[in-house]
Amino acid sequence: MAGTVFFSVSMSLDGFIAPESPDELMGKQWMELQQWVFRQRFFRENLKLGMGGEEGRDNDIVRETFERTGASVLGKRTFDAGEDAWPEDPPFHTPVFVVTHHKRDPWERLGGTTFHFVNDGIESALDRAREAAGDLDVRIAGGAETIVQYLNAGLIDEFHIALSPVLFGSGIRLFEHVDASRMALTQIDSEPSPSTTHLRYTVQSR
Repeated sequence: MAGTVFFSVSMSLDGFIAPESPDELMGKQWMELQQWVFRQRFFRENLKLGMGGEEGRDNDIVRETFERTGASVLGKRTFDAGEDAWPEDPPFHTPVFVVTHHKRDPWERLGGTTFHFVNDGIESALDRAREAAGDLDVRIAGGAETIVQYLNAGLIDEFHIALSPVLFGSGIRLFEHVDASRMALTQIDSEPSPSTTHLRYTVQSR
């Protein structure tokens, strides 16, 4: 049985999930947005950032997101930004399908992560990710343009936003160009923590 297709992102209070320039992806503003996740024990262990880290509900959510994911889908812009930043053992530990127009052989990394480059559209990438994930879920891991393409195609089942207490002012908006007339949302739950507020929704077609 196919799993759920979802995305999970951190978002600023004014609706941005990344700076405009890929060169600033690991900059001060982005790190403030992601501060809550970098403090979690599971995340630190997964990225081999050292011992320690916080435990609690935020940590549980990071772990649950990782454990439910059997394969991921990435846009080319997000892959390009991460290719040089990720360690040899990237944080996915699953097959990753990159939506791109460029042909490239699979790129195998440590820890079970292999990047596959898909040249024939988002549906094909999702089909391959579903097959690789088996009974687990497929995460649309970014960026915003790729997430919106899947939303507008009616291919997202649910999503999680970690709403961080920061303002960007400008950057990459999560829901830029989304076709709101084609979808309706139902809130599953809302969980506040000292660092962020977790919001979950299911997506239905109108």
